[in-house]
Amino acid sequence: LPDRPTDGGPLAPLALVTFLAIASAAAAKPNAGLRTWGRFDKLPYPGDKAFLYDTFPEDFMWAVGTAAYQVEGAFEKDGKGLSIWDTFRRGGNRMATGDVGSDSYHNVYKDVRAIAQLGVSHYRFSLSWSRIFPNGTRGSYNEIGTNYYRTLLRRLKEIRVQPVVTLYHWDLPDHLQQTLGGWSHPEIVGIFKDYADFCFQTFGDDVKYWITIDNPFVVARHGYGTGVVAPGIKNDPDLPFRVGHNLIKAHAAVWHLYDRHYRPRQRGRLSMALASHWIKPSRTRLESLRECQCSLDHVLGWFARPLFVDGDYPPCMKARLGSRLPSFTPEERAQVRGTADFFALSHGAALSFQLINDSLKFGQQEELDLRMLLYWVNAEYDKPPIFVVQSGWYVLGNTKTEDPKHMYYLKRFIAEALKSIVIDGVNVIGYTAWSLMDGFEWHREYGIRRGLYYVDFNAPDMKREPKTSATFYREEGGGMGGTSLLTCFPCDFAWGVSANSIQVETTPSQFADPSVYLWNISNNGELMRLEGFSAPPVRRAAHCADYATIRQQVDEIRQVGVNHFHFSLNWSAVVPTGDVAHPNTTLLGYYRCFTSQLLQANVTPVVTLWHHTRLRSSLPAPLDTANKWLNRSDAPPSLLAFADYARLCYRELGAHVKMWITLNEPNDEMVTYQEGHHMLQAHARAWHVYDNEFRHAQGGKVSLALHMDWVEPAFSFSREDVEPAKRVLDFRVGWFAEPVFGSGDYPLGMRSWLRQLNSLELPVFNEGDRELVRGTYDFFAISHFSTELVTHAMEDSYTYTAMLEVQQMIDTTWMKSPRPVVPWGLRKALNWVREHYRDVPVYVMANGVQEDPARFKDSLRVYYLYNYINEALKAHTLDGVNLKGYFAYALSDQRDPGFGLYGHIQEEAIVKASLSNYRNIIKHNGFPVQGAAAQPCPSVPQPCPGCHVLAKKSVVGFLTLVGSGVLITLGLIVYYTAKRHKEYY
Repeated sequence: LPDRPTDGGPLAPLALVTFLAIASAAAAKPNAGLRTWGRFDKLPYPGDKAFLYDTFPEDFMWAVGTAAYQVEGAFEKDGKGLSIWDTFRRGGNRMATGDVGSDSYHNVYKDVRAIAQLGVSHYRFSLSWSRIFPNGTRGSYNEIGTNYYRTLLRRLKEIRVQPVVTLYHWDLPDHLQQTLGGWSHPEIVGIFKDYADFCFQTFGDDVKYWITIDNPFVVARHGYGTGVVAPGIKNDPDLPFRVGHNLIKAHAAVWHLYDRHYRPRQRGRLSMALASHWIKPSRTRLESLRECQCSLDHVLGWFARPLFVDGDYPPCMKARLGSRLPSFTPEERAQVRGTADFFALSHGAALSFQLINDSLKFGQQEELDLRMLLYWVNAEYDKPPIFVVQSGWYVLGNTKTEDPKHMYYLKRFIAEALKSIVIDGVNVIGYTAWSLMDGFEWHREYGIRRGLYYVDFNAPDMKREPKTSATFYREEGGGMGGTSLLTCFPCDFAWGVSANSIQVETTPSQFADPSVYLWNISNNGELMRLEGFSAPPVRRAAHCADYATIRQQVDEIRQVGVNHFHFSLNWSAVVPTGDVAHPNTTLLGYYRCFTSQLLQANVTPVVTLWHHTRLRSSLPAPLDTANKWLNRSDAPPSLLAFADYARLCYRELGAHVKMWITLNEPNDEMVTYQEGHHMLQAHARAWHVYDNEFRHAQGGKVSLALHMDWVEPAFSFSREDVEPAKRVLDFRVGWFAEPVFGSGDYPLGMRSWLRQLNSLELPVFNEGDRELVRGTYDFFAISHFSTELVTHAMEDSYTYTAMLEVQQMIDTTWMKSPRPVVPWGLRKALNWVREHYRDVPVYVMANGVQEDPARFKDSLRVYYLYNYINEALKAHTLDGVNLKGYFAYALSDQRDPGFGLYGHIQEEAIVKASLSNYRNIIKHNGFPVQGAAAQPCPSVPQPCPGCHVLAKKSVVGFLTLVGSGVLITLGLIVYYTAKRHKEYY
């Protein structure tokens, strides 16, 4: 059974579970989260970075959320009092307000319908304190405002969605701010408790999850410190800590109220929603790790440690802030400690990279990593159940229903939560996408949008339209499916390795040294050169075995275990003048030797006549100076010369080469349409030369190889994204494929798009050219390396292709090195070929990944080859693609830096880990089920130099064999007769 890739195979994460469970078994200790950074540094690469295909627990809570001030509107309707945000947004020169927001107050039915469409199990929303108690106290009770929430809860119950209710999401009744100073006054604790008591009594029978206060860090630091959010106070640097102190005591008072009076009957759970950034050390030193820990303590630990650990502030905060930080009495510590039934974690745009300034980073680097944050919380606070009560990202305010950026951030965060559960053993019990709909985004106003539903703020009806992110969340929530396929390829499957070129010797290195050496056989066996002596010149014809570089390269190829080797000839070196009447016979002889030696090693040579590269044309100099392929005549010199060059190669090498590539990767975006037109004609002429003049005698195959990275629509459910992806493939692949494998003309989509742009750049095939080009193939060969995402909506001008009207995107869950590693892209590319050109035989002629050449334990390449080959197997076995062969790229870093299965130290070739893994896959012809019977394939004959004489010329072979036996016998008789005669004397 081929080994799963070590240090990063697809099952590596699962293998970690047992280890991690043991590692985390001990009870949390002070600063236990400090081990988080070291732990993640030691996880296997790239397996830990790979996308995890698995499912969430059955009882996992999928939620979506909103906040009252952002979406409700109706700020003065039906007796509602003003909140601090109502007055804050009217101060200074501020223009935008949340007076209307998304007008949820008048659109309960629309909101509930949107929630139902998402298929979530929970809906998080907040109560507007000033809508229930207009002046903040029970005496101002507003029945109509309270009925709004009763209606919402009733509607949620009808669609079987559980509410998660937040008592306070930043919108304090303004009366309390004006009369008491808001959260800065200790009396607010009792007032908040009374408000909570009313809510528990009124709504508690329908609510099982309560959040007391959302993100107290923002309330304290930015409401009463920086003044960025309401109430906008910023004149006392110590005030935020007093506010935070009151927030903690208010939360604790409410928790105890619920625990004593409501929990026995209502059986709910209660916590405070705490938000945090993530941070990584700027240096790999313990001091940097401690600064990271302290940064988290100043944001998350400020409120989490009192609730989850010991009822007091983190030691780091106390040490750095001293008397600025209020202190808890022993009684208060006892009152605060343990007042959370779960850890409610907020993560995303509301805090990270927006409201964390440099002073709280302590010289370290902020990073967006939900998984590491979850692990830190788990370690630091002794494994609490964690409910992610807010998570997501944002798009610009002018974005409408197409928000793939938000969608892929959601995908990333959900994937990180899944890894946290499956690999890290963290008890994550729920995930909340933020938010249900677009609304007023606090200090960002309407400049960004965070909703899964688009809201047109200028439309009277505030219609809710699902965005791409909503469809993704509905479709993908619950699990990420995908596993390896365990079976084998057909027995005749071609396993190969590719190289752009081979090392060439102009003269044989064997017998080339005329020096005379003394062999010190009795001592160390060294050869000592004798000065002044030289051997007479060897009078013998050169043999293929005389080339040391051929022996070395063929031996390296043989060690990979492949049965095919693909390399390119150098046209400009084979025919330097461009005239085949004057070829480089020495080089042709070398190529002839190389291919014959490959055959003797049971390796089939696959030879490319011309390999297109951007940096150098590799055309013969006279053709290169004649404007390469761009000559607009009907028969440019390069076109005619290429056919002659192909004929020369077929004649000289065709006895050993049975698989030819005319043009390798000519479909480069830097190639003009006119150049491409002539390249297609050149390929066709070369194919016809072989078909008419050599195929009958040589029995080989000829085609061209196209570069084909997959292009995936950013949102596969949207026709507006699917069409641009098809368009890009038409222009990149169909451009060369359709004339050869299809209609004999360029793709209709390509022509119609250029016609729409009033472009006349695409040449026209006349009937003769169409007949010349169409059908000039024996197989379909592709080079595939990566996958990219495209969408139709422009977001970044640097990655937007105006001519095709497509925006390139990044899926943040993909590995990159430096290009995205997306194994399933190969399967989709192969299926594209099958769907367009039916049962054409397909070869993956080059597939590989770039990695640091100094990394001989190339775990990324191990992962890459295993998973890409497995996707190729799926395409063949499950999808019916007529896949005939797979070639890993490349053989050696020496010729293809960063891509090789061999590394090099000076002149020594080093076998990388990827070579051993690839050889193991080849040995088993794929991925057989462990314990299954071996695949019944006929054995491969071992090389037998000279056996072809017996096979093809049996009579001559027989006589030669008999004659050799007679000569050996006579020689033995003469030898022993002479020896016996000598003994008589």
